[in-house]
Amino acid sequence: MIDRLKIDRKFVPLLATFGVFALLYLYGFLEYKGMRQPQAFFNLFINNGFLLITSVGMTFVILTEGIDLSVGAVIALTSVASAALLENLGMSPLLVIPLMLLMGTLFGGTMGAIIHFFKVQPFIVTLAGMFFARGMCFFISLDAIPIHDPFYRTMALSRIQLPFFERAFLSLGAVIAVVVLVVGMYIAHFTRYGRTIYAIGGNEQSALLMGLPVGRVKVSVYALNGFCSALAGIVFSISLLSGHGLYATNVELDAIASVVIGGTLLTGGQGYVFGTLFGVLVTGLIQMLIQFNGELSSWWTRIAVGALTLIFIGVQSLFSSTRKKRQALARTSAKAHAAQGEIAVGEILTTDST
Repeated sequence: MIDRLKIDRKFVPLLATFGVFALLYLYGFLEYKGMRQPQAFFNLFINNGFLLITSVGMTFVILTEGIDLSVGAVIALTSVASAALLENLGMSPLLVIPLMLLMGTLFGGTMGAIIHFFKVQPFIVTLAGMFFARGMCFFISLDAIPIHDPFYRTMALSRIQLPFFERAFLSLGAVIAVVVLVVGMYIAHFTRYGRTIYAIGGNEQSALLMGLPVGRVKVSVYALNGFCSALAGIVFSISLLSGHGLYATNVELDAIASVVIGGTLLTGGQGYVFGTLFGVLVTGLIQMLIQFNGELSSWWTRIAVGALTLIFIGVQSLFSSTRKKRQALARTSAKAHAAQGEIAVGEILTTDST
């Protein structure tokens, strides 16, 4: 019975994240009347929909032992470029949206190709990508560009009523974020492509020896992340109905923190897209609690998220070192058994020959 109650160690970070979220929400539920309304929970998705979208893409990158510092800049570039095309050139949003998604995909894929084929560290390549994307924002426009397009305004004002909760709703951006989350979970855990991503993050050389398409998958992962960043930029520009080069500042750090808090190892090869959801919700919940409190500065959100990130990184390091020790002991034990087997065989052969 006790053995059945044992929890697989790989689920511990995910359960820890869920526990942190549950405790924080319980505290807010008991302390503030506003958080007792169902809409308060759904507001976490509405306010952080764009962050959830880009964090799903970041999860795939980190699973391959990579990093992408350009996602916030790509979100800003998407908002500025789409606003300029809509307002200055009068293009149809049905053309602008696919064009922005293609731009983000090609941008991410280009960085992925440089990382793989030229063997440059992801940190350096994506940092350069961040500078380039931010620079392009201000090349397009130094000022904010308001969006008056009727299609964008209709999407911004759309509310999707929830059947089991009276007067509770989700925005279109939140629904898109949930769809991206579900698709990301399916890709990561139910496809050969997802299994290859985990194999690359676990040990890239072993993945190569197994004949897996490491190069193609690594490039496509960054392209997928670029697509998610562009989609997050579209959702962000719809919610604000404008585009500006200073939008989404430090969002890349929020995305990385959400992925880490969600239980994904920075060393790659282990983690869950579903955990990233709770990483984003914890980040949003901390901000909501500070808003309900009304006395604390908004900078306390950064302090709390930073502290949680450090704690989870420490826990990850502890589990990683423990796992490596177990693997080393297992290899040592296997070698000892093999050596004992060889000695036993030698003794049998010596006896037979005698």
